[in-house]
Amino acid sequence: MKLGFFGRMAMALFASLVLGLGMTACGGGTVGYIWVLGQQFNQIGGFKVDDFTGNLTQIVGSPFVSNGATPVHLVLKPGGRYLYVINQGTGGSTSASGVGASIAVYAVGGDGVLTFQETYAPQGYIPLWAQFDPTGQFLYVLTQYSPGYVTATGLWTGPNTDGNGAITVFQTDSNTGRLSLVTNSQTQKNNVNTPFFEVGPSPLMMKVDAGCVFTVDSANQSIFPLAISGNQLSFTTTGAFFPGTTNISSINSNGTYVVLTDMTPDNIYMYTVGTGCNLVPTNGGGKTSNALQGTNPVWSLIDSTGKYLYVLNSSSPQSVVGTPFSTISAYTINSTSSQLQPITGSPYTVGSGPVCMVEDSSNQYMYVSNHNDGTVTGKVIDPATGILSNLSRGATFPAVGQAECLVLSGVVE
Repeated sequence: MKLGFFGRMAMALFASLVLGLGMTACGGGTVGYIWVLGQQFNQIGGFKVDDFTGNLTQIVGSPFVSNGATPVHLVLKPGGRYLYVINQGTGGSTSASGVGASIAVYAVGGDGVLTFQETYAPQGYIPLWAQFDPTGQFLYVLTQYSPGYVTATGLWTGPNTDGNGAITVFQTDSNTGRLSLVTNSQTQKNNVNTPFFEVGPSPLMMKVDAGCVFTVDSANQSIFPLAISGNQLSFTTTGAFFPGTTNISSINSNGTYVVLTDMTPDNIYMYTVGTGCNLVPTNGGGKTSNALQGTNPVWSLIDSTGKYLYVLNSSSPQSVVGTPFSTISAYTINSTSSQLQPITGSPYTVGSGPVCMVEDSSNQYMYVSNHNDGTVTGKVIDPATGILSNLSRGATFPAVGQAECLVLSGVVE
């Protein structure tokens, strides 16, 4: 069929619009941005997520410097306008955190470009993790050790001697992302209110859920809860919770369930949050063996629908001796009993030494940061079954050095 003059003009105009909007057969627009830490070189790798394929392409200017030594964690302020990077520093537990450790603040610009703002110091020693409160107003920074004493001039110095960790609370400015320290109005040492909130011994990470902050304490295999009240954290009447783990490795939640992973003997624990920040085992008994799906679980994620649970494993039961590979275990969550049922095809292979896992904002893709091989693995999520498959144009993307955690942002508000 031949087109007339006006037909040809219409086709030409359509082609011009397609090219101008980037709507080609090779991919769609950008559906989100990913930033992943590269600890080896103190950098932040930035990627754009393609809506059509899930493919990752570098953000202009990436990698960005972390403005501190040994970056270990990063977190986005709700809305996606500001990124906070936790730099552990090089001083160790006996150096003041203001010298070696820092919280670097970045503004997120067009196309995911990061612009450094300034740094702040946590009050404890060896920062590990960070999270926002439910309102997005307060940033919690977890440190391995809390300060142990205060000098006559009011300077907190030296780590404590009981091994307890601490949470430093900062209020964030909604317009600039800047931080201001919140003082603990309930607890004093040497007649001075502490600029931190103490938690249990040797904390690993924390999670905010249902007006509570839960920290994972490795020294005594406990979950230490603090209740949130405005800008303050307070002890609960329930006290520390002991799930019966041997080598607890992570805590996560989706607003309905709190999930723990235990590396030995490869168990998954599921709870709901009760009165006083008490953790209540689910109807399925709370514990599921992960041994047939993977070994050494290090992270968990419940998808946006609440139907599927995914668990990162640093190795697999099918690994060849001497050459282990890492996987994702996938489960369906029974809506009545909360019991876990393995999904067909699980476990799914990822890169070596996985650290963190995120779901993209359009609920199409999942991404994993892999420490050992310095990569990001991408997967497609089947919403009807929870089955994971490789992206259509390759599933592995190089990060920056030895990858640590990653975060993902959708449209910046």
